[in-house]
Amino acid sequence: MTVKQLVGKLHRWLGLASGLLVFVVAITGCILAFELEIKSILRPFQYVEPVPNATVLPPSRLKAIAEKQVPGKPAKGVNYGEWGRSVNVPFYGADPDYYYQVYLNPYTGEVLKVVDEEGDFFHFILHGHYYLWLPEEIGQPVVAYGTLLFTLMLISGLVLWWPKKWNRAHRDKSFKIKWKAQWRRVNYDLHNVPGFYALSFSLILAITGMIFGIEWLSNSIYWSTTGGKTLPVYQQPLSDSTATPRFADPVDRVWQRFYRHKTATNSLYISCPELRSESIAVSINHRPGTYYKNDYYTFDRYTLKELRGEGPYFGAYGKADFGDKLRRMNYDIHVGAILSWPGKILAFCASLVCASLPVTGFIIWWGRRKKKAVKPQRRVSKPQAA
Repeated sequence: MTVKQLVGKLHRWLGLASGLLVFVVAITGCILAFELEIKSILRPFQYVEPVPNATVLPPSRLKAIAEKQVPGKPAKGVNYGEWGRSVNVPFYGADPDYYYQVYLNPYTGEVLKVVDEEGDFFHFILHGHYYLWLPEEIGQPVVAYGTLLFTLMLISGLVLWWPKKWNRAHRDKSFKIKWKAQWRRVNYDLHNVPGFYALSFSLILAITGMIFGIEWLSNSIYWSTTGGKTLPVYQQPLSDSTATPRFADPVDRVWQRFYRHKTATNSLYISCPELRSESIAVSINHRPGTYYKNDYYTFDRYTLKELRGEGPYFGAYGKADFGDKLRRMNYDIHVGAILSWPGKILAFCASLVCASLPVTGFIIWWGRRKKKAVKPQRRVSKPQAA
């Protein structure tokens, strides 16, 4: 058995083992690629008429109004969007799972909409993409290691695709689809040619996706991109619960520090601590629609002293080193948002090709299997009459 034949067997069995998983994860990825753009059309309550020089309500007021809409559940924070956006207040928890968002007019506090995100179509699709609609502790490793099999399949597919010779005939066979050929040949070309063109983007999608679900891979990539730093477990710094409270409205006071410097094109999120030891977290997003270009700050809720944390999700984006910036970018690279619309289109197309590969690959395997099952009949010559 040659090396290429061995790679062919590996490619086939990896495909059969992970094909259905890859199809579901890739097709849900296609749907999620333009989630924000679709929601911007379907959710007009995300927008308000901007009022020049008007005063917006502080977090304490908006939190109190929102909590009346979701009785018995505490608001997690208040998110002030860019100019012309409504404010949204999230509520979420586990056991039982719930996730609500209350949209408010930032100037008047008028309730624009209460959305049960657990019942949202895109939230349902997201669960399929992350966990295959299984419990998280089961679904996440299944998706992560299934993606690892898919990555190996992409590499083995490149080996099988590689032309024996680089003459014109072999180049045409590897780079072009023969649409006028029989359907089996067209299917074969649809498996090989788009798979090759989407290979680099598919690998990026797979690797950035695995960073969310495979700890050893995540730690290894962080170590290699930061010059040997260990990725710390995220822990939000705690407030000193033994300290005497100095302020009756600590969240509003922290908010005032930052909101006076807020521009029309960035967003500001401030958390509303529940526990005595919980601190106040602030994030300023300089590029709404993405998540990487954030400045993160944490404050003691009693003294308003700034607290320091370790890892990529603390401090200003501009002061982070290369490895920490790259880790912050991971999600936006995964969904293509790092390159705006062109990146999302590339992510959508690559996901669509990834979803097609198990289908066209299965058809190729099934066709060859049927051929082997049909044995050629021997011709028996009839004796000639005397």
